[in-house]
Amino acid sequence: MAALLDVYTRDLTSGDVQRLFTHDARDAWQFYARDIDPVALEALPWHRRVPSLARRLLVAFSLRLSPARRLVYALSILLAIVGLLQMFNGLEVLWVPAGIVQLPAVVPTWLPGTVPLLLAFLLVNGLILMEVADRLSLKNDLEIAREIQHAMLPHDTYRGSGIEVHGQTRPANTVGGDFYDIQPQDDGRVVVALGDVAGKGSPAALLMALLLAILRTLLDEGLDPATLMHRLNQQIWRHAPRSRFITLFLAIYDPGTGHLTWVNAGHLPPMLRRRDGETERLATGDVALGLASRGGFQAVTTELVPGDVLVLYSDGITEAEGPDGTPFDEEGLARVVTAMADATAPDLGSGILREVAAHAQDTRFADDLTVVVLRRLPALPTL
Repeated sequence: MAALLDVYTRDLTSGDVQRLFTHDARDAWQFYARDIDPVALEALPWHRRVPSLARRLLVAFSLRLSPARRLVYALSILLAIVGLLQMFNGLEVLWVPAGIVQLPAVVPTWLPGTVPLLLAFLLVNGLILMEVADRLSLKNDLEIAREIQHAMLPHDTYRGSGIEVHGQTRPANTVGGDFYDIQPQDDGRVVVALGDVAGKGSPAALLMALLLAILRTLLDEGLDPATLMHRLNQQIWRHAPRSRFITLFLAIYDPGTGHLTWVNAGHLPPMLRRRDGETERLATGDVALGLASRGGFQAVTTELVPGDVLVLYSDGITEAEGPDGTPFDEEGLARVVTAMADATAPDLGSGILREVAAHAQDTRFADDLTVVVLRRLPALPTL
């Protein structure tokens, strides 16, 4: 018992307890009470204000729960009321001193242990109210972070110089660690990148924003892909925790020659479907960013001809599992790309995400889903 008490009181101070019943309780009250009209509450008779306030707080709290959790919480309240009624032991007359006389008062009586159980129920519910208020406030901050992260990524399809490029991402959580970029350069070339930060959630999203900002800054220096990747690795090595790393595929497409010069830092090999139906993997790769202070990044050049389609994707695409545990895998991706080889880049990207969702039979995924499609447009027929 002493050991258990020590666990629950470890690092506890009187200030923590005071803060719980003052600051934390006040913040939770303000969070739920903002939907309650104080004027309407004051208009009620005094004996109805407390029950009405309790009911409105309960409704304000319940509506912030998901439907399933709301049902379970309502059931727990109902069971508590049923249990309390079963512990009711009848009424008795209690004589209350009033000056020189005693006046009778009829009061309910309960079985022994009812009051401690009722206090425990109220305390636990108070803690739940405060915890949910904290989590919902955090969720609101995450929604804002999601909007900022979403705004950092390109959304329009890039069309020009005989190609079209389109990217889409679907985070597993509110924010994610997958990212992509499509950046036309002043000399007509187009930079295409897709990366994946190890982990998910807020830490991955922060590191993703850092890398994207560094990448866009370095692009202004006109570096070749290998040097650019080397500089990125240096910055991630300096600023990221050692437990974090980033896989990144980065390519520069030259519309004048059709050459795609690329470097792969530990990312999944993109899929290149040739116009004749053959499928290739851009498999040459180097170490992921942030794993070593120096990386031997080497650039490789591949020629794209009209009708070729290049698909960059994150591991969330191929690792998405169906109800039986079967992953979507590269075969599933190749099947979609083959079936939609003549589709536009936006349609092919949407089709891939749609087929992954159909395979998983769920809208919630264990990992972020990201895809970028670069399509070299077929040559226009001559008249």
